[in-house]
Amino acid sequence: MKQRSLGRQGLTVPALGLGCMGLSQGYGAADDTESIKTLRHAIDVGITFLDTAMSYGIGHNERLLGRALAGRREEVTLATKFGIVRGPDGVQLDGHPDHVPSYCDASLARLDVETIDLYYLHRVDPQVPVAETVGAMSELITAGKVRHLGLSEASPAELERAAATHPISAVQLEWSLFWREPEDDVIPTARQLGIGLVPYSPLGRGLLAGSVSTGVLDAVGEGDFRRDDPRFTGHSLEHNLALVGEVRRLAAERAATPAQLVLAWLLAQGTDVVPIPGTRRAARVTENAAAVDLPLSTEDLARLEAVAGRGAWSGDRRSFAAYGTTRTSG
Repeated sequence: MKQRSLGRQGLTVPALGLGCMGLSQGYGAADDTESIKTLRHAIDVGITFLDTAMSYGIGHNERLLGRALAGRREEVTLATKFGIVRGPDGVQLDGHPDHVPSYCDASLARLDVETIDLYYLHRVDPQVPVAETVGAMSELITAGKVRHLGLSEASPAELERAAATHPISAVQLEWSLFWREPEDDVIPTARQLGIGLVPYSPLGRGLLAGSVSTGVLDAVGEGDFRRDDPRFTGHSLEHNLALVGEVRRLAAERAATPAQLVLAWLLAQGTDVVPIPGTRRAARVTENAAAVDLPLSTEDLARLEAVAGRGAWSGDRRSFAAYGTTRTSG
């Protein structure tokens, strides 16, 4: 697997990672035995950058990774996140600096590791200056519990304030052919600051991979959070599926799958980009990994832009993102 660097602090990872949220929440029930097989298969094929969070399944996801990584910790770069807290009273954001050490210790225990390679603030707590949270996170590096720091879904101003407090290696954000808004401000700011880009949902929550069809979300039931995303409902879904058909046609011309083509598109946006597609299936891991070796020409990129450019898609993620910030998304 080809390698890339995130940030300026020497964090080297595979060009493609694995987002693990779907193994514990967001897409209905998953089978732990199959999930562990998928995680271990990812390591086998070189996808050794694994992304989880304390909120995913209320700790289940970290414990699952802990089981999967038994005896293989040194083979992986492990990222986890804190700051979204699920409990009996719902979901809250908590970036209070006094709470950061205990959140980290709890994640280390669930993961059954001594050090976290990349520790993200999952969402900035609007009640706490981000510099205070990042200051507390930096003390974890001094303590040897964390190696690098990151932020998820941060604004340009939050990135600037965080980076002024301590070097930030990565920002996680939803970015795909399906959702391009971060290109306006977050991505340019991150690049100015030397912060690497880690797109989650790079396959458009499965849409770009061809795993979504009209009615499929009704079939999977209430466990699938896409049912609340405007891009996956009514006319918007029908419109977006037609665009996916165009993507599929272009992929076929390159003897690739739609997932491989759109991941290759993201990888072509810069060497500081490391997508983390999620999947529950080992076969999908293998399919996604092949995207790293799918070079796209200027003509390929132009044709994708022509048939499925930024303004072509229907549905506004922003209203859902506010919902997702304190519920299930990312």
